[in-house]
Amino acid sequence: MGCGSCGTTTGSSPSGCKSNGSCGTSSCNKLNTYDWFKDIDLPENYTPFDIIEIRFKGSRKEFFKNVNNLELYTGDAVVLESDLGHDIGHVSLTGELVRLQLRKAELTENSPNIKKIYRVATDSDKEKYTEFKAKEPSTLEKARTIALELKLEMKLSDIEFQADGKKVIFFYTAEERVDFRELIKRYATDFKTRIEMRQISYREEASRLGGIGSCGRELCCSTWLTDYKIVNISAARFQNLSINMLKLSGQCGRLKCCLNYELDTYMESLGQFPGTEKVTVNTKIGTANLQKIDILKKMMWFAYQDKPGDWIPIPADKVTEIIEKNKRGEIPETLVDRPLGAEIMSKTSYKVDDMLEDSSITRMEDKNKERKQGERNFRDRNRPDNRNNNRPDNRNQPNNDRPRNPNPNNPNSNRPNNPNRPNNDRPAIPNQPNRPNNPNQQNPKFNNERPRNPNPNNNNPNRPNHPNINRPNNPNRPNRPPGNPPINPNPTAENTD
Repeated sequence: MGCGSCGTTTGSSPSGCKSNGSCGTSSCNKLNTYDWFKDIDLPENYTPFDIIEIRFKGSRKEFFKNVNNLELYTGDAVVLESDLGHDIGHVSLTGELVRLQLRKAELTENSPNIKKIYRVATDSDKEKYTEFKAKEPSTLEKARTIALELKLEMKLSDIEFQADGKKVIFFYTAEERVDFRELIKRYATDFKTRIEMRQISYREEASRLGGIGSCGRELCCSTWLTDYKIVNISAARFQNLSINMLKLSGQCGRLKCCLNYELDTYMESLGQFPGTEKVTVNTKIGTANLQKIDILKKMMWFAYQDKPGDWIPIPADKVTEIIEKNKRGEIPETLVDRPLGAEIMSKTSYKVDDMLEDSSITRMEDKNKERKQGERNFRDRNRPDNRNNNRPDNRNQPNNDRPRNPNPNNPNSNRPNNPNRPNNDRPAIPNQPNRPNNPNQQNPKFNNERPRNPNPNNNNPNRPNHPNINRPNNPNRPNRPPGNPPINPNPTAENTD
């Protein structure tokens, strides 16, 4: 891939093989024809054939007449006659082989459709040609946007500017007829040039764009195939191929052209079989039905009706002989001339093949789960159980005989009494349920050591503790009704109590 017709080109010079448009190996041009006359010396009085094959962008090729008898070689850039202005193309074939190409294209030497070659392209011609080629991607994108705005059922696949910029060709594909009247007006207004719409088939679109097929090679239609024959789905059936349209379709979305390549060979081999469907033979053991055939090996597999899982391979010639014997009223012992049971193929279990089973997207999940579970079980078996073995034995440690805490909720229940601590003679408070934590407490350590309020009726949390609440009783003090002690309205005054 490298010359002016491929995707690696920049203007008129290829960027693949670095031969600057004069490739003499004839190996990187699309739809290339090998000139096997180029190394043969022609007679002295021989006049070269004056029609030259010229290639353009993609796989488009046309024929032009060399009226000025220019000495041209494969890959030369030449200036050509056009309907409006001039164009630039590259020489792809010269000499006597062009006569065969004309015959293949159903043209004659004096056809009015064959235009002239003006001259060999100069550097200024190539620069202008490269300038217009650089505008093609942006122009194609804008043209697709306009087609979408007009909601036309078409697909613009490629674009080609003329060398002088006076005309642009849009290649498109469509299922039905498209009305271009409004579209051409928009294109002419935006691009300021002459517009030509050219409809191509899906196979021609793939030929122009190129690509890699499922076989790993370049597409046949973009390298050597020029005539597109009709491909039917029966071609796949005759070759015993599974009817899977994803595998039978090419990049054009149609059936692959290569399905016709070996069709004649398969059709010739099928003529040697007594039949391909519903073939039945009778033996003394029982009636056998056809299961499948191998066209290239010329083998047929049969199975008895009472044993559908035991398949017996028989050559096609042998099956023909058995069928002829059945027609004459003769019934053989077995299908093959072997002891009973020896002809059965090693196929003990009968299973109907599921075509969608191998293509399931979850077919690997169960296998991965089993593998991961097996690895996990292997690690668990080889892992030492150190959860209890590494714990120290404290049976010989001192203080193991101390009494256990009778109240596990109170960590200070085993603390010894401090004789110097005040209020040790306070009556014990009976066991109370655990009170909920107070979110307003900032330091619960010190709040737990604070003496409890001796006045349970005082429930005002905002009132400060009175300094005389815990004062011992004064015998000389007059009796006061029970309740909260009075508060001095004047805190600065002297307390007279």
